[in-house]
Amino acid sequence: MELVNDHLAVEARLVPPGDSGYLLLAAEVGTWCGPLPLPSRTRRSLLGRLTAAAGRLAARGGVEEVTVFRAVLRPPGEGTGLLRRRGVRPARYDVAVLVRTTGPGAAAALREEAGDGELGAALAAAARRVHRVAARVAARIDDVDHRPDHRFLFNYFHAEDTGTLLRVWRYTAGWFQAATGLSDSVLLRPLDGEPADYGVINHASWPALRSFLPALVLRPDFRRFVLANFRANGVAAQPVVYRRLPG
Repeated sequence: MELVNDHLAVEARLVPPGDSGYLLLAAEVGTWCGPLPLPSRTRRSLLGRLTAAAGRLAARGGVEEVTVFRAVLRPPGEGTGLLRRRGVRPARYDVAVLVRTTGPGAAAALREEAGDGELGAALAAAARRVHRVAARVAARIDDVDHRPDHRFLFNYFHAEDTGTLLRVWRYTAGWFQAATGLSDSVLLRPLDGEPADYGVINHASWPALRSFLPALVLRPDFRRFVLANFRANGVAAQPVVYRRLPG
């Protein structure tokens, strides 16, 4: 790993990863205008179906929580050109469903059913593209509190070497802790045999957009440290911010 502007580096303060497993279903449904998702009747109808299906799935054994999200913003990222050169499609997911399970094995079992289950069928009928991945926790600042008034990040990371990606994340997450007060974050790593477009996917939350967005726009060290280290280490970071749907 090459650490650029290392005088700004602070390693993230982490807790043990824990035993949970996760299944993420992320979908492209509507279209974007720059950083903002355009209104979509298809998305609105889909989200209603997903919320109802999520409530039923949450009652199953091995499932601890099911949360449905709709995108509100794509903040500044890095590496779209890198993705194109490697033949990886950029993440433009305006709908996401995150299932937390009792362990990675339970997540893998749900992944096998995802294409035929109620959630998978609803997404397949409405979306142009669906990314399904079962994952374990690679690192954790703290479990994400899915309060309905918070804003939630999924950052879809791609790199040729996942080990380098994990080390870079520890320092860039440390910057977010120091600069934005980031208090919870779960880094999801796909299980063996799962799609590898994204070596890790970071899930985190803040109380509001103003808690972190000004730091991305106004602080020069975001570009000098965070984006510069992604670029120096061949990391494509594709963040999308979401709201949680009630349910």
